[in-house]
Order: sequence, then C-alpha cells, then structure tokens
Amino acid sequence: MNDVWRKLEALPQVEYPATARSAVLVPLYEDNDGAVRVVLTKRPDDMRTHPGDVVFPGGMMEAGEDPVAAATREAWEEVAIPQDAIVEILGGLSPITTRNRSNLIIPVVARIKRPAELIPDPSEVDLIIEPTLDEMMDESRWRTSDWMGHTLWFFEFPEAVLWGATGFMMREFLEYLR
Repeated sequence: MNDVWRKLEALPQVEYPATARSAVLVPLYEDNDGAVRVVLTKRPDDMRTHPGDVVFPGGMMEAGEDPVAAATREAWEEVAIPQDAIVEILGGLSPITTRNRSNLIIPVVARIKRPAELIPDPSEVDLIIEPTLDEMMDESRWRTSDWMGHTLWFFEFPEAVLWGATGFMMREFLEYLR
C-alpha cells in the first residue's frame, strides 16, 4: 500500500453542519509511476466569483444533498469524474468559508480511479491541473502573504496561483502526509 493511503486513514469523517452550503472534492489518484496526484481546476477569468483561481472541483449543495453527494456531483459536472470512479471517500477536512462568510464549504477527500480523460466544462473550468503530492509538499514552492489583514498561503503553478480557501484546505490536507 502506498504510504499516502495509510497516512490518510487518520482523516476525520466528513462533517455535515446544518449551515453547510457548498462542498468540494479533493480527488486523489495514483498515476502509472506510482505517484499520487490531486485534481485541481483553474476557473475561467470571466467567472462572477473567484475568477482565475485554482480550486478543487465543487460547488453549491442542491436540496436534499449531503456534502459527499454534492462534491461528487460537482466533480462529474466540472471535470467528468464519474461516480463509479470514486474508489473510496477517505474523510474530510475542516469546513471553511471564503470572503462570503455565509457560504460554509465542506471539503471531501476521495481516492479515485482517474478516467482515461478528464473533460473540463468550459463554463466552469478553464483548465485542469494535476500536480503530484510530492510537488505540493515542496515547501520552497509555498509562500505566505498578507491579504486584507489575514496571512494566506500561495502556491504558484505556471498556469495560475492556488491561494485563499483552497490554499488553506491544501495546507491542512498536506499536514496529514507529514
């Protein structure tokens, strides 16, 4: 068993507070070389909210959905990760908000079998970024900066910058691997 999967056994269960409005999927898979990768997306620059940001697939919960159902539905809609590619829900990360404090986001960590092709929905996804966890663990690639009185984490990809709530979620996730 890859050491990553063993370490992720420590993840807590997915939380479902009554105030949850959104969910994201943290999709992880092992590539052909045995490296574990995470699927991220870059939002189009013309999006109404968070334009150009690097994010996990996700969005608003629909009536009757729990965070797992919302996160997996959104992953299908945004990048075509089908439900049957979800191998296992590994657990959750701490619920978080963005600038909009009323939108509580629930991160759901899942092991997936990567489809042969990930297909971005052009209305929500400009491109798909699939870094290895080793890349994400490289502390020399991370920096912090003050943003409106808060210290935030930033990770620069050639295509765009991961930061904000997604940066916070990623940093929390990486702590399970250290």
